[in-house]
Amino acid sequence: MTETVAYIQDTLQNHYPPSEIKAFTRLIMERVCNIQIHQFLLCKDKKLSEKEKEKIHNIVERLTKYEPIQYIFGKTDFYGFEFLVNPSVLIPRPETEELVELIVRDYPGNKEIEIMDIGTGSGCIAIALKRLLPHAQLSAIDISPEALKVAEKNASLNRASIFFYQKDILDPHRTADSIEPDFDVIVSNPPYVMEKEKAAMEPNVLDYEPHQALFVPDNDPLLYYRNITRFAEQKLKKRGYLCFEINSQLGEQVVNMLRMMEFKNVELIQDLSGHDHFVKAQTWDR
Repeated sequence: MTETVAYIQDTLQNHYPPSEIKAFTRLIMERVCNIQIHQFLLCKDKKLSEKEKEKIHNIVERLTKYEPIQYIFGKTDFYGFEFLVNPSVLIPRPETEELVELIVRDYPGNKEIEIMDIGTGSGCIAIALKRLLPHAQLSAIDISPEALKVAEKNASLNRASIFFYQKDILDPHRTADSIEPDFDVIVSNPPYVMEKEKAAMEPNVLDYEPHQALFVPDNDPLLYYRNITRFAEQKLKKRGYLCFEINSQLGEQVVNMLRMMEFKNVELIQDLSGHDHFVKAQTWDR
């Protein structure tokens, strides 16, 4: 095993920082060889099978091309739950767990509320909310049929009952008219990366994750926020909440847009790293 660990580290050293290589090594040994981190020292002299070595070589080769390890293994963790992922959906980020937490802390687990997740992708937000708020009714929208297939599999895997809809949120009024319930909470982590930001992005994101779920035009960076808010104007109950994950460069613009569209109690919220990352707003009484 020691020789294989050295191979992983030597092959990846010109591609990733040491901390990331260490994390990859642990994950590979755990997933391929069923060796947990606390077993590393005890198992250092273990002989790996040729099949294990071949699988590890294949994984390392894909990592040298910057393919995300989550796609290589086909799964990742989010809020303590396991999710299937493939290139038709974004890989869930730790920061998005904070968006889930913003909602969970406002509602007791036994409260019967209706929540809509817009642009659900892998389904991670909707499914985590359903598991954490079991009495809530969860619905989710995505325009991509491939993404919805992944989300439906994840709902089944995590034993979460979700109503999924294939809808285009850029046609907000028609989408609102086609969905029956009104909602206490509408949550979204929509596309928000501006095209001009591509140059600064890592190849593991730019070359592999779905651009439809990432990018907005430079001349209309609030495209999704504006249309989701129009949907919310029709479908949020009185004193209902709209919760966004945002591009940190657009915080004040999103806040001003929501105020102009007559939402109240608009908050710009920082993530654990101190960056503007979320916006929360409330409808007026109807």
